[in-house]
Amino acid sequence: MKQLLQSEPVSFSKIYALGAARGDMVVTNDDVAGPIDSSDEWIRQRTGIATRRRATQDQSLMDMSVSASNEAINKAGIDPAEIDAVILATISFPYQTPSGASLLSELVGAKGAASYDISAACAGYCYGIAQADSLVRSGTAKYVLVVGAEKLSDFIEPTDRSISFLLGDGAGAAIVGPSDHPGISKTIWGADGANWDKVGMTDSLLDFRDGKAAWPTLVQEGQSVFRWAVWEMAKVAKEALEASGLQAEDLSALVTHQANERIIDELAKQLKLPENVVVARDVVDTGNTSAASIPLAMHRILNEGLVKPGGYALEIGFGAGLAYAAQVVELP
Repeated sequence: MKQLLQSEPVSFSKIYALGAARGDMVVTNDDVAGPIDSSDEWIRQRTGIATRRRATQDQSLMDMSVSASNEAINKAGIDPAEIDAVILATISFPYQTPSGASLLSELVGAKGAASYDISAACAGYCYGIAQADSLVRSGTAKYVLVVGAEKLSDFIEPTDRSISFLLGDGAGAAIVGPSDHPGISKTIWGADGANWDKVGMTDSLLDFRDGKAAWPTLVQEGQSVFRWAVWEMAKVAKEALEASGLQAEDLSALVTHQANERIIDELAKQLKLPENVVVARDVVDTGNTSAASIPLAMHRILNEGLVKPGGYALEIGFGAGLAYAAQVVELP
């Protein structure tokens, strides 16, 4: 009896290049403080945010995704036709179906690529990197385009004090492909479904359709999420670092989900990072961009020369669900 043929696997994968795009508008704390009866000082003290980037009405999530993807593809030096899979992590693509990834694959020239969306909120990009790593190593795909993209401004209630004033818009993209050495560690991931409702929407689309509710917007239980992120995610970050075989002093950077600078500071403190480890702080002037925040932050520290290619970064995403994922990656 004949046996099934298998795709030729490879031992390792890595991120070849990153791309980034942010909303065109700079929105200051003074711009958002009035509706929530707050101030620039209060917002800076509580979150570390000075400004956030938001898209104009004419700038779509897909526009930002294409821009970030094209940069990553060009930097990687590959033909987009070589991309075998496109993964789009987002919670704000305005269509339930078809997937945004299917359209993105067409627009960037990855025609015929397997394409699908991930709904894991702020952990979505790290979920995508984990899946891309598996697809490449199994031989299912040679190159994978992973994009985290959000236009969260479409789901903001300006008077909400729990999350809306934090949010920004943007897209970050990565090309993952085969490597002759480990470039992506084992991913530590999961979801705390017992706290499913701690970050989410005010109402369902069905309630909106039936006239029972207004347009759904994003809300969170801020204190609960803060405590969970600080204490539980420190454990996940340590587990991911241990799984990589590295120590804190081996890292070049810590790139967490850019939710709140206070959370970033606490995670860095609990990991006991040496002073030479760069801690990404894109949240200060980009805001919280959910699935886009980690690739945007990593792209920034590379572009600004704060870290060099070839070093290692611990990245950890966490958010609604409450979903989380962490891995160590080689900086492209």
